[in-house]
Amino acid sequence: MKQSINILISGGGTGGHIYPAIAIANELKLRYPDANFLFVGAKDKMEMEKIPEAGYQIIGLWISGIQRKFTLNNLFFPFKMISSLWKASKIIRNFNPDVAIGTGGFASGPTLIMAGRKGIPTLIQEQNSYPGITNKLLSKKAQKICVAYDNLERFFPLDKIVKTGNPVRQDLLTTHSKTVEGRAFFNLDKKSKTILILGGSLGARKINQLIEANLAFFKNQEVSVIWQCGKFYFEEYKKFNELKHVQVHQYLNRMDLAYAAADIIISRAGASSVSELCIVGKPVIFIPSPNVAEDHQTKNAKSIADKHGAILLNETELETFPIVFETLIKDFGKQKILSENINEMALPGATTAIVNEVEKLLRK
Repeated sequence: MKQSINILISGGGTGGHIYPAIAIANELKLRYPDANFLFVGAKDKMEMEKIPEAGYQIIGLWISGIQRKFTLNNLFFPFKMISSLWKASKIIRNFNPDVAIGTGGFASGPTLIMAGRKGIPTLIQEQNSYPGITNKLLSKKAQKICVAYDNLERFFPLDKIVKTGNPVRQDLLTTHSKTVEGRAFFNLDKKSKTILILGGSLGARKINQLIEANLAFFKNQEVSVIWQCGKFYFEEYKKFNELKHVQVHQYLNRMDLAYAAADIIISRAGASSVSELCIVGKPVIFIPSPNVAEDHQTKNAKSIADKHGAILLNETELETFPIVFETLIKDFGKQKILSENINEMALPGATTAIVNEVEKLLRK
């Protein structure tokens, strides 16, 4: 197999699709330092910023998903798809990739469709317990499908499935040894319990409203709050930084130290978040977003909660949050059980396993 290879990667829309793509690229770059990489994303999404920050070139397509309710944007979808298929074909012709990898998101559809039509081996990485329409369609032509959950043969050809887990940031593998460093980094009171609030890279309105409504409650419980509210909401919530027990962040650049400092974590249930939290092994309250395709966040969270690895609290049940939280913060036995059970579901070698599958395609 030649050492100078061309690797095309498409994925984006959210951090849950972007960071796995970067992790896969980084591992491939370690193995093939002379490889050429090109990312394809949606031109108005966050990958257009995050991929160059990671040191890779990206080209944007004019593509977006279909909204579940009727909107004017839906009328443009056929034109966007035709445009994106044409541009993806041109990209592939010019770049001549040896393999194409899709990690989900709007742009991966047209990119991998055109790669498959041109005879380029394709691999898709499905992060969720319930796949979206794009990956279901792509799976028919893909050579390999790397998944993080069991029982996905309901949606994909069984002979193509490899259970690898989801790629995570490598610095998270050592969070258990960084507790002192993490608490010092966030200047936390040594005696107080700490909760970490994660609403996803863009933020979560319902979770932010829940935390705002319970700031006095957390103070009474002598709990410190590390609150990632997301870039859409930071201007609204940064005023709470004036409170001694609260830290509001638009984005957390040291997630390893945030996880290390936390005693309890409140989080959405995107696939990457779930995979990271399994590795971190802290007690988690999942509040899944109901506003995602096929309600896949609820399914992700339920797959952990059913094995007694986390607490699942739906947005329709948020009035019970103070009781749920106070019960958990006082029950050290419950915290220990949740931590042990969620950690048993971790797949820390996911990136290596996925890249091993990519290498098999390259050898062919």
